[in-house]
Amino acid sequence: MRIAVFGLGYVGCISSACFANEGHKVIGVDVAKEKVDIINSAKSPIVEPGLDEAIKAAVESGNLRAAMNLQEAVANADVSLVCVGTPSEKSGKINLEHVFRVAEQIGRALREVNHYHVFVIRSTVLPGTHEKCLEIIAGESGKTAGEDFGTCSNPEFLREGSALQDFYAPPYTIIGEMDRRSGDYLAEIYKTIAAPLIRTEVRVAEMVKYANNSFHALKVAFGNEIGTICKEEGIDSHKLMEIFCMDDKLNLSPYYLKPGFAFGGSCLPKDVRAITYRAKEKDLDLPLLNSVMHSNEVHVHRAVDMVIAENKKRVGILGLSFKGDTDDLRESPMVAVVETLLGKGYDLRIYDRNVHLARLFGANKEYITRRIPHISNLMVGSIRDVLNHAEVLIIGNHSKEFADAVRRLEGDCTVVDFVRILKDTAEAKGDYKGLCW
Repeated sequence: MRIAVFGLGYVGCISSACFANEGHKVIGVDVAKEKVDIINSAKSPIVEPGLDEAIKAAVESGNLRAAMNLQEAVANADVSLVCVGTPSEKSGKINLEHVFRVAEQIGRALREVNHYHVFVIRSTVLPGTHEKCLEIIAGESGKTAGEDFGTCSNPEFLREGSALQDFYAPPYTIIGEMDRRSGDYLAEIYKTIAAPLIRTEVRVAEMVKYANNSFHALKVAFGNEIGTICKEEGIDSHKLMEIFCMDDKLNLSPYYLKPGFAFGGSCLPKDVRAITYRAKEKDLDLPLLNSVMHSNEVHVHRAVDMVIAENKKRVGILGLSFKGDTDDLRESPMVAVVETLLGKGYDLRIYDRNVHLARLFGANKEYITRRIPHISNLMVGSIRDVLNHAEVLIIGNHSKEFADAVRRLEGDCTVVDFVRILKDTAEAKGDYKGLCW
């Protein structure tokens, strides 16, 4: 493939050298003549282990050259990789000036191009950036997206100091494609890279890098705060975290990383409170851990607000325990939802097979009859009783029988799903709304 790389900074240099050494014809474009001259002299303008050798090999093979002429680059390329900077402004807002400027320039250059061309953003940009660039390119070129040109998102996962290894062995290659054709063009340049290839919607691809880096930052902060407590307790934090990381069923796994409802039960709330209280006793400022319970409470408020926004008073609830297949009501966020809605005058019916049994002889009998008898009086014996009552139906936990109810739902009832009971939400009948998806 013929590739034009715009921006010969860190990502641009790595991408240019590596794609050229994979056999593609690459033109690197930059406004800085010094960078262009350095690359054309078969040297690297940045410091990165192995990059000097990679650029030297690419230039000497004839597969890599650098230029300042954008028009020439676009005319001789099937794919444009935009690798320009997206710096932060003082407020924290991302500055997309360079991305939009390149989109304008490529759009103008495409006026004189007769072949199909794919515009790809490899820089880290927020969702919606590609849509804006598509509009810019269509306006500047006078051409039609999907016919004359395509757009894709292709976030990079390169770490300074190990970028070449990361290029050839990434965790995955993400292609956010405007359509199948544009994705096929971009996939072609990755056919020699041994990594899972994920083709998805553009906005998902744009958001992946932010999710990754936010989680990485979260992990650093979490490790440091746990380490801070350990130091005060005379505990070797590195030994502790070695043990922590051995758990690949819960700690280092997809478990708990699925957007859904708030956490509850007898363990998580109690233990978070205990560790943060101990930190306060030690006069330790641990803002990350201190924010966990507040974040959970805000998520419960968010769920209630979704129900209130429907402006309907008859509400049915499927699932009262803090998760499916249990009768445990201790700190169940659904109890908080029910009490809030009752306080606002809503007419409720609740069904939970496990809690209904618990009301008669289960472990939660005392909790139900003594602490929340007003809720137990709202419980009914079947899902059908709830459906017959509800104008709004809340799915409160992952009990399997609730999924079938959502699939078979009839009438104009609105479903507000707190837990994503259906993997494929297209299976839902009627007016379906997810809490955070």
